[in-house]
Amino acid sequence: MPSPLERTAAFPVRALAWLGGQGTRAIAALVFIGIAVPPVGELLKPFVTEAIFLLLCISFMRVDLGALRNHLRRPGIVVAATAWTMLGVPLISGASCLAAGLDTHSPDLFLALMLQAVASPMMAAPALAAVMGLDSTLALITLVTSTALVPFTAPLFAYVFFGAALTLSPLGLGLKLVAILAGSLLVAAAIRGSVGAAAIARRKAAIDGFNILILFVFVAAVMGNVVGGFWADPVRTIELTLLAFAVFFALVGVTTLIFRRAGRERALALGLMVSQRNMGLMVAATDGVLPGATWLYFAMSQFPIYLSPQLLKPLVRSFSASGSMPERSGEKSVSRGG
Repeated sequence: MPSPLERTAAFPVRALAWLGGQGTRAIAALVFIGIAVPPVGELLKPFVTEAIFLLLCISFMRVDLGALRNHLRRPGIVVAATAWTMLGVPLISGASCLAAGLDTHSPDLFLALMLQAVASPMMAAPALAAVMGLDSTLALITLVTSTALVPFTAPLFAYVFFGAALTLSPLGLGLKLVAILAGSLLVAAAIRGSVGAAAIARRKAAIDGFNILILFVFVAAVMGNVVGGFWADPVRTIELTLLAFAVFFALVGVTTLIFRRAGRERALALGLMVSQRNMGLMVAATDGVLPGATWLYFAMSQFPIYLSPQLLKPLVRSFSASGSMPERSGEKSVSRGG
């Protein structure tokens, strides 16, 4: 029989496991909690960088090494996905916005959409893919390669589409990204080496729960001003929300279609990753000097991101029912056989 002290110590782990078991429902609930309690967002804003670091540590820690070796032996899909998300998406988005005349009719919205397009995927994307049961290893590898390119591609596209109107600091952004990626990789390797991959796998539900708690830092920090924006201009706020959902589902759909030959689960994992753009990094690169409409679109774009696990859950279930989800077990057997 466990002692009272052991039972007390085990309670937080059980609570995290319960939260992790809620999965997509819990993530969707975080959005509405962040809106309903704005002071929490103000309290958590200073810890966003730390939250990013922790999420990436967890993603690295949970990497499926067999799947990783398999992807590295056949890097074609990673190279193609990186090129699509860092080159294809900005080019198509910029051309579409210019064709629609947004640069002259609505420059603030044009700025918002282009900052979204040139950004690398969110560092929380592998965590969300894991919660949904998708290939988080493929999402993580492509996230890392895309993030490594963003200090070069973002200023290039900003210059092409904005000229000298927007100044980015590629060196500062690059150094910050290198520090975050290298530091989180080292911490994850140390944890994995000390506790072992088997122990990490046994605590999957608790780790999922911890992921959800850390995601709340993002949600609360960016959603705190939504209510104020709605009361100031409800029609504009609703229009921006609908646009954010349209852009999100367009990126998911087009990406999934492009990579469908890689398997539907992989294609959906890439679609989820590509649709979740890390606008926070771009805001930091511009020192937060952005128009009000740009800020409001940034907040509204968080709705589809954090509701996506719940919104895409039926699609994941249909893939599982059709037998396309067990791809990773096949990858592991290939890795062991190689």
